[in-house]
Amino acid sequence: MQTQWVFLAVAIVSEVIGTSTLKASEGFTRLWPSAIVVAGYASAFYFLSLTLKTIPVGVAYAIWSGAGIALIALIAWVLYDQVLDLPAIIGMSLIVAGIVVLNLSSNIASHS
Repeated sequence: MQTQWVFLAVAIVSEVIGTSTLKASEGFTRLWPSAIVVAGYASAFYFLSLTLKTIPVGVAYAIWSGAGIALIALIAWVLYDQVLDLPAIIGMSLIVAGIVVLNLSSNIASHS
């Protein structure tokens, strides 16, 4: 796996950790969950910036945000018992399908 894709994966995981910990921070009133949120977002933006040295910003951001949406929805379902209705599941599936098409078929996602 090429380094820029590892950086993007780390950015996605970091953002998902930060976002999924937001609820536990209780409006930034709890120290450790708040620290995890800040560290998660700082790490996400740092690794996203490294990714942008070789992957076009539109491609990187589409993958980063789309994967983040799907993963956060899954975590919210598992950890917080948040149920998704059929339109939400279909919409998120379309986002994931778009990421797959972008990576497999588009010339814009070419590796540098």
